[in-house]
Formats: sequence, structure tokens, C-alpha cells
Amino acid sequence: MSFDPSRTAVVSIHNQEDIIGPDGAFAELFHEQITRRDVVGQLAGLLEEARAAGASIIYTRIAFAPGFSDLVPNSPLLQMVQQAGCLVDGTDSAAIIQPLLPGSGDAVITNQQVGGFGTELAGLLESRGIDTLLVAGVATNISVESTARAAVDHGYRVAIVEDACSAATEAAHAASIESLGLLAA
Repeated sequence: MSFDPSRTAVVSIHNQEDIIGPDGAFAELFHEQITRRDVVGQLAGLLEEARAAGASIIYTRIAFAPGFSDLVPNSPLLQMVQQAGCLVDGTDSAAIIQPLLPGSGDAVITNQQVGGFGTELAGLLESRGIDTLLVAGVATNISVESTARAAVDHGYRVAIVEDACSAATEAAHAASIESLGLLAA
């Protein structure tokens, strides 16, 4: 798949302290694979190259109001967020990790569900004339896959940047990549 940078966006998913940081609430689930796969380094390189080429960069971050009034605990993962009291908007632990901080022209979207759609993402992509998404982040089998599937349903061309993604286990990551094979490059 070839990309026109002016019509392409890198969507960096949930690269936040509580999710991928070594001391975050979900470190026990994700940090080993993130480190082994060098996801932060791979994603930093991707973001740098995409910015230099003129592509759009869009970050999605999951965060909730203090007290979790905007959290719908309809899945075990979101129930874990509520039980751990993590990903509270405005806290350092809900922030994007230091090596991957957004640049001045980058967009940051906050969501309260697993995937990036159902937010202002579709409108932002449309306003920028984007037709192709390069999706990366954590977790491959949850938020990356959810966002990629929704993007395809919204009519976007999608590529998963596999080396800039990770899941709790290598098997979960590989199964997700295989599952997405008929939807995304």
C-alpha cells in the first residue's frame, strides 16, 4: 500500500503512563511486551518520519472524569480501570508518555471507550482530507483492533504498524494482526 502523506494520518493509540509506563496501573499487563518489542522506540521513529513527510499525527488517549461519572463499565477492561482508580483526566498517569509527547501540529483526542471512533476523530480526519490511517499503539488486540475495524467501516484505508504495536502477550498480538489481515495492510 502506498501513502500520500498529505492524505495520511498516524493514529497513536493509548500511549499513556498508566497503560504503557513502567509504573502504570496496567504495567503488569503490558510493560514486558512493550519493552521486548521496543514499541516506544518504534513509535517514536514512526512519528518522527511521518511528521517529516507531512502526515497528520493524531493521538487518542483514554481518560475519565474524577469519580468516573463518564465511564461505562460494560467490559472487564473498563471495570479494571474503575477498580484501579486510574486514567483520571488531568493526572500525570493519564498523560501521554514523555518520549512520545505530541508536537505543536498534532491533535489529541480523549475517548472514554476502547476504540478511537465515537469521538471527534472522524470529523477531524474528514476536515484534514485524510483517507489513509497508519494505526499503532496499545493494545493490538483491543484498542488498535477496535479503532482499525471502525476506520474500515468508516471508509478509510488502514495499515497496522505492527512493530509499533503491542498486546499483553505475543500470542494475543499475533492473533490480532492475523485477524486484521483481510481488513488492513
